[in-house]
Amino acid sequence: MVARVSIQAADFDVAAEIAALRAGDGGVGAVCSFIGTVRDRSEGSAVSAMELEHYPGMTEKAIEQMIDEAFRRFDIRAARVIHRVGPLQVHDQIVLVAVTSAHRGQSFQACEFLMDYLKTQAPFWKKESTPDGERWVDARVADDAALARWGITSSNS
Repeated sequence: MVARVSIQAADFDVAAEIAALRAGDGGVGAVCSFIGTVRDRSEGSAVSAMELEHYPGMTEKAIEQMIDEAFRRFDIRAARVIHRVGPLQVHDQIVLVAVTSAHRGQSFQACEFLMDYLKTQAPFWKKESTPDGERWVDARVADDAALARWGITSSNS
């Protein structure tokens, strides 16, 4: 059985992860995935790199709870979240959210739900390197609004 959550410094192979998530489940009719990458701009400034930190143990537990909630809300068969930590460069993959279900609608919704939840509730801290120096990134109002449409109030406000 594939682990549902991995927090790691190493990059991930999207095709291998999705193949593992689908393996042995003939009821899978849809797979939805989201891959987040490091951008070269943020809030109007150039970004050359970023660093992600987390609270080991607490982060994995929080994401496991998010996945449990996705299973309660949507008719999905499996879910996988990989989130990288440590130093990352522009174009690097940061996060993978992959969900399987019998039909596409449930996979799309669950994938989007998990990503909205991750952006606001998972205990990660992001530091960007810009021409003006390093800066810690706060949660964005737009991310809180995205979570609110699922009936969840962000604890970041």
